[in-house]
Amino acid sequence: MAQLGGQPIFVMSEDAARQTGRDAQENNIDACKTVANAVRTTLGPHGMDKMMVDSIGDLVVTNDGVTILEEMELEHPAAKMMVEVAKTQDEEVGDGTTTSVVLSGELLKNAEELIDQDVHPTVIAKGYRQAQERALEILDELGEEVTFDDEDSLKKVAQTTMTGKGAENAKEYLSGLALDAVRQVAEEVDGEYRIDQDLIKVEKKQGASVEESELVQGVIIDKEKVHPNMPDKVEDANIALLNTPVEVQETETDAEIQVTDPQKLQQFVDQEEETLKEMVDQIKDAGANVVLAQKGIDDIAQHYMAKEGIFAIRRVKKSDMENLAKATDANIVTSLKDLSEDDLGEAGDVASRSVGGDDMTFVQDCENAKSVSLLLRGGTEHVVDEVERAMEDAIGGVSSALRTGTIVGGGGATEVELARQLKDYSESVGGREQLAITAFAEALETVPRTLAENAGLDPIDVLVDLRSKHESGEKWAGIDVSSGKSEDLFREDVLEPIQIKTQALQSASEAAELILRIDDVISASGEGGGGEPEMPGGGGAPGGMGGMGGMGGMM
Repeated sequence: MAQLGGQPIFVMSEDAARQTGRDAQENNIDACKTVANAVRTTLGPHGMDKMMVDSIGDLVVTNDGVTILEEMELEHPAAKMMVEVAKTQDEEVGDGTTTSVVLSGELLKNAEELIDQDVHPTVIAKGYRQAQERALEILDELGEEVTFDDEDSLKKVAQTTMTGKGAENAKEYLSGLALDAVRQVAEEVDGEYRIDQDLIKVEKKQGASVEESELVQGVIIDKEKVHPNMPDKVEDANIALLNTPVEVQETETDAEIQVTDPQKLQQFVDQEEETLKEMVDQIKDAGANVVLAQKGIDDIAQHYMAKEGIFAIRRVKKSDMENLAKATDANIVTSLKDLSEDDLGEAGDVASRSVGGDDMTFVQDCENAKSVSLLLRGGTEHVVDEVERAMEDAIGGVSSALRTGTIVGGGGATEVELARQLKDYSESVGGREQLAITAFAEALETVPRTLAENAGLDPIDVLVDLRSKHESGEKWAGIDVSSGKSEDLFREDVLEPIQIKTQALQSASEAAELILRIDDVISASGEGGGGEPEMPGGGGAPGGMGGMGGMGGMM
């Protein structure tokens, strides 16, 4: 509100609220720190789980960072930006979401201390940007090469991503499944590997042990055959993929047919039946003994298919059809008249199996399948959900390692080495930016510090020991949370793809810079108005985060 000649002038709505300057910065930073603290205890092999209950009583138990943040009902706009950091990390790499969020929170915490010392936020943002650029250069120098044939290292990458999650007890077995799945769908183009993770379909069913999970060289369809008289299993399957209904098509315009003679009516019915029989004959003449249709199959057509020994499924999802085409080398046909033997795909067998009380169809043993399926098992619904999240992280980690061809040591080793070299670099930078670069380096050390805290170790002793070893040239010295000692984690097979680190650095740094530049928060009133508007973060815990029903005082 401004004043002109003693009269107030309302520039914004009377219901709008505004925070400016230091108050706005403090509020945004507090919100982000609260989010980071919410997931901080989940980091590492000894990280704890979070139990979240929504308003209708649905339960989620996990230590997966992005899952926790997605389940939390965050209201503060700055807090929502932290969720975006985690989502970006998850989409680009598949793992390291908790690391990226914790690092963002620590960068903002250290920035707040510099602001208290009268260092301008713009200077801090500039220093952070310089530190990020230098850190990425250091990472390129640190990384170790990994190849497609380096099965042992890639498997260790998968195991590292699974450590600390619900599937850890079976990580040896599951990591092998994840590696085989990724290597199966990987395609080499111009010397680089392209991996479409959508070609790895994940199905989950409770009611068995995790070790009973399996990799299928083909596609699992969560549907059953359309007719009980169809065979339960077809070996040496010739598969027709149809994107057209096996039904008599209705006219596009409304029509009325008057039949006065009962014989005419019977002829009409017989003609329809004959048309459906001709459709089935076309399928049979093409040589298909399995039909997977994206649309409907008429009951009469089902009967004729069953008589011919043809296995059929209808209403198959579009994504499954595309994966089936990749797995069986079939063409998706949009007209039965065009169906020929050349359009058919092949599979060792197509079988109907009961899994967890549900009938599923396995299109398996496909030669050179470029689409595969993972069937994950677990004793309870919550266990199998956590196994699924762990497997997605493992697939993402292996895919990232193959794409970049570079891996680094885990357990905080990379972060401590980056912090050491950044501190040396800061001494060559003049002005107040040096303080920001040092703050960036200290923020990186929050990773080994948090790992130590979550393992019940003394973080100060751990950091002192790690710094000493890195100063003496042991660049992969990290914390072994099992022994509580500093070890060469590259030799201990704690390996991570370099992209986890590069993406976390970029996302965390950019989010921190963006939040630091905000000095004015204008909050418009909600729909319906009425009552005083509440600023983001007002009237509650710092950060003003809406909780999930039943979460109690988690924050």
